[in-house]
Amino acid sequence: MAEQGRAQGRTQGYAGTWPPRDAARAGGIAPSGLGAWPSLIDKLRTWIRAEAGAGRLLPWVPVAFGTGIALYFTADREPVLSAVAVVAAGFCAAAFLLRRQKIFPVAVMIAAVAAGFAIATWKTARVAHGVLARPMYSVSLSGFVQTRDIRERTDRFVLRVAHMESPRSQIKLERVRLSVRKGTAPAVGSFVELKARLQPPLAPLRPGSYDFGRDMYFQGIGASGFVTGVIKTVEALAAVACRYAMRHSCKGCAMRSTREYERRWMATGAPSRPRC
Repeated sequence: MAEQGRAQGRTQGYAGTWPPRDAARAGGIAPSGLGAWPSLIDKLRTWIRAEAGAGRLLPWVPVAFGTGIALYFTADREPVLSAVAVVAAGFCAAAFLLRRQKIFPVAVMIAAVAAGFAIATWKTARVAHGVLARPMYSVSLSGFVQTRDIRERTDRFVLRVAHMESPRSQIKLERVRLSVRKGTAPAVGSFVELKARLQPPLAPLRPGSYDFGRDMYFQGIGASGFVTGVIKTVEALAAVACRYAMRHSCKGCAMRSTREYERRWMATGAPSRPRC
């Protein structure tokens, strides 16, 4: 029984007994008896039917796709891309064949999960490349200059490596970022030969700080370093003419790939410049 009163010099208070156990059964958070579970199950079925209605299932497809990507990051080892692609294509084909069946929503969700897993695997395989693990000195490099960054004190450029020689390691890198003296960086598109000192990508300076190595990895750069010596520009490919400098002025040359020029250069040594 509740009592209410006021004492001199004290604030008003309220005291009462705890309500009986059966009094909170009707409005409780969770059902306390077995008789309430059937109504809860019926309500869940009603919600599922509403979500599976026409036009209501589509927003759940991106959720299933993201679930597949999350499952990729929980894998113990790197999945095989070919196997994952075949499985994802099979689930997508099965969902298409079951488009007139009652289990079509379930098939679509499974196909979306498989597609997300396959896309994550493909993206990892697409950006994978060699990364330098320890410093290397007096490395002979030759390749095409892809980008050039003019800075205040030094210049930097990214070299797509066509040939790499080192007396102490047989690792092959696809791209390296090199620093040179101010005003000595070669032009974009030129084929150069040089010697450099390479360093592995810089790790975070402290936990939680910016990860330079991660940034370089997703840019396809496997090492950074400094040019030691003179940069020799080879005029064999006419500075990859039409691929970088003339790709907007000549439609025929714009369709040619830099990789084609590189294969011709490595095969013949001095291929002739293609006609525009």
